[in-house]
Amino acid sequence: MSTELWTAVDGYIENLFLPDDPALSAALADSTAAGLPEIAVSPAQGKLLTVLARAAGARRILEIGTLGGYSAICLARALPADGRLVTLELSPLHADVARANIARAGLAERVEVRVGPAVEALAQLAAEGAEPFDLIFIDADKPSYVAYLEGSLPLARPGTLIIADNVVRQGRVLDATSDDANAQGAARFNERLAAEPRLSAIVLQTVGSKGHDGFAIAVVME
Repeated sequence: MSTELWTAVDGYIENLFLPDDPALSAALADSTAAGLPEIAVSPAQGKLLTVLARAAGARRILEIGTLGGYSAICLARALPADGRLVTLELSPLHADVARANIARAGLAERVEVRVGPAVEALAQLAAEGAEPFDLIFIDADKPSYVAYLEGSLPLARPGTLIIADNVVRQGRVLDATSDDANAQGAARFNERLAAEPRLSAIVLQTVGSKGHDGFAIAVVME
C-alpha cells in the first residue's frame, strides 16, 4: 500500500461523491495564494464532516482551528438556516482569508470567526454563557489538543459530537520516546479522550492523499 494508491482511491471517491464545487476550490486556491499551509482536510474528509454534522442534527457548531475556512464551509453547509458556527483562529491573516472564503460560499451570516488563542476564546465563550454546541471539531496545533478538549467540555451537552483530526500522525503516536511535539500532543489527547468518563470515543485510522493519519470521534454521555 502506498500514498500513490491512497491518492488514487481518494480521486475515485471524490469522482463518485463530490461534484465540482467552485466555492471549496476557490477557498483552497486563495488560501494557497495567501501563503497558508496546505493542511486543510481533504475533500472527502470535508464531506465526511458535512455528513456527520447533518446526522447529528447540529444547529450549533464549534470549530477550533479555522485556517482558510475550508472545513468551516463544509460544516456550516450542514446547518439549518438559523444555525450558527463559531470558529476560532489564532492568526489574523488566516482569519481574514477564511472570512473572505466563507462569504464567497454564501455562509457569512452563519459563521463567526473569532481571532486569538483558542484556550482564551473557549473560556470566554463559557463566561458568556454560550448555548451548548451540538458538534465540536478540533483541528489546530496538536500540543494543545488536551487543553482544547478540556475547554470544550463545558460548552458541550449530552449528545454533543466531538471530532478531532490528525490524531495518528503516520503511526508516530506509538513511539513514546518520539521528540515530535505533534505526535506527543496527539498521543496525550488520545489518552485523555480514552480516560474521560463523560465520553464514549474511538479513533479511526485514515489513509488518502494526505497520507496515514486518523480521526477521533467521541460523543458526550453526561
